Amino acid sequence: MSYVIPPAAREGRAPFRGHETWFRVTGKLPAPGAPPRAPLPVVVLHGGPGAAHDYTLAMANLASGGRAVVHYDQLGCGRSTHLPEADPASWTVELFVAELVSLLDHLGLQRVHVVGQSWGGMLGPEFALAHPDRVQSLTICDSPASMTTWREAAEELIDALPEPHRSDLLRLEAAEAYDDPAYKTATDAFYARHVCRVQPLPAEVAATFAQIEAEPTVYHAMNGPSEFTITGSNLTWTVEDRLPGITAPTLVVAGAHDEATPACWAPFVERIPDVRSHVFPQSSHMPHVEEHESFLEVVGGFTAEHDPRGDQQ
Repeated sequence: MSYVIPPAAREGRAPFRGHETWFRVTGKLPAPGAPPRAPLPVVVLHGGPGAAHDYTLAMANLASGGRAVVHYDQLGCGRSTHLPEADPASWTVELFVAELVSLLDHLGLQRVHVVGQSWGGMLGPEFALAHPDRVQSLTICDSPASMTTWREAAEELIDALPEPHRSDLLRLEAAEAYDDPAYKTATDAFYARHVCRVQPLPAEVAATFAQIEAEPTVYHAMNGPSEFTITGSNLTWTVEDRLPGITAPTLVVAGAHDEATPACWAPFVERIPDVRSHVFPQSSHMPHVEEHESFLEVVGGFTAEHDPRGDQQ
């Protein structure tokens, strides 16, 4: 793994419902109000929920040939406004769809390529369904189409862990003993297999894990106390039955060792009308880090292919 994260051309804060959404731009955005012209910007939706953008910064290298890349921290995490006292019920998919609309409006972007990773790849289809006119293409990275399948996949992967990690994780999850040192050891073993196989973790990935530990409000409200115990508002989330309504051309990618197993992302491939998929053979949950050059080739090629043609500009 070797890559350099390009510097930001611009950083700022966009107002949203009395709060602020922090954003970072790599490359040059088109002038506000300008008609959509190739190459359109890419907007990256990070995971968690509440994991902040840092671990996706390698995707800034999608900025080439005049294409800009926008990263942002969703409300409640990273450099955006933190709301630790917010009602847990206030953290909803609809909130984050509305925040993305607000950000695009602030930046003067009518139509973009959307690249969502993990939870961001759940948010991406929701945005594409709610605002099809804003999405030129959709890339879903390492994401489930329903949390039921995600939980089932996690159970299977935990069961395949070597001992004592498997038994420790099951025992301590059941006891909610998340502070037990053996729990961290077992979790680290799972992550090294199925979340990021680059060890030690790159600095920007480690920064995201540190951020979510320091500010777990959104993660706890929507996901739960851990990656394996889902108790939050996303517990019953699914987009499976609504996938035929996605009109944007869609790319689905995952790693061969991903915690988002094929069962998790198969519904995207089976039900979205205009879709293709790619599996990165050496990756787990972060192909953009684990097989960086291949990720740029696959995802960058897909976005370039679906830029507006001359007759669409």
